[in-house]
Amino acid sequence: MKEYSEYEERSCEPNENTVAGINAVTELLRSERSVDKLFIASKTKDTAYVSIIQLAKEKGIPFFRAEKGKLDALAPGVNHQGVVALAAGIQYVSIEDILAIAQAKKEAPFILIADKINDPHNLGAMIRCAEGAGVHGIIIPKRHGVGITPVVSKSSAGAVSHMAIAKVTNLSSAIDKLKDNGVWIYGAEADGTSLYQNDLAGPAAFVLGSEGAGISQKIKEKCDFLLSIPMYGRVNSFNVSTAAAVILCEAARQRNN
Repeated sequence: MKEYSEYEERSCEPNENTVAGINAVTELLRSERSVDKLFIASKTKDTAYVSIIQLAKEKGIPFFRAEKGKLDALAPGVNHQGVVALAAGIQYVSIEDILAIAQAKKEAPFILIADKINDPHNLGAMIRCAEGAGVHGIIIPKRHGVGITPVVSKSSAGAVSHMAIAKVTNLSSAIDKLKDNGVWIYGAEADGTSLYQNDLAGPAAFVLGSEGAGISQKIKEKCDFLLSIPMYGRVNSFNVSTAAAVILCEAARQRNN
């Protein structure tokens, strides 16, 4: 395996196309997204790295040995676990593309809308939950929320490589477009009706709001229904990614029944 050179380090800038961590890189290599380079920690023979290297070889992706300091520079602030990949640009999709995915599967649209989610760990966990629940696509805003960063990618355990993501300028307009296509909009709010009293099996988009303020007022007014998760302890709500898991799994249960 070739040793990573100083020139190659200077030519690589950390951005949303940097994917770090064993699970995240493994899922990236299994996806259809192009990968430019792969970097593996020097002097390691862990079996997890062996399988990653094998996947890279099968796809003809160049890979290099790199010292920990160089990996830290490629993925700053991320627990890269000794493996970093530089992927091609994220291929964002349109709302029409997400609807087409549902149509191709002969399923009612199943969509997650992230309204001003600022914590990359939360967004990553939400993407992981969405992929596991069978969501057809996720809609995120171009501004006023975290994008698809290396931390988001790692927190999603690689699910971001398998999820259709639309990055839109205006969430209100995106919701209007969904409504025009017969999709019901469900907002997750503490003052909504119980999640378990709602019929979630039809065409549905679920809006989850920011960690502090929840769904913005303008988006809340666009929702057809407001639903909440019954709480039985002293706290009045779950973390947004936990709430996403509960809501999406209940919707998936109803849809698959």
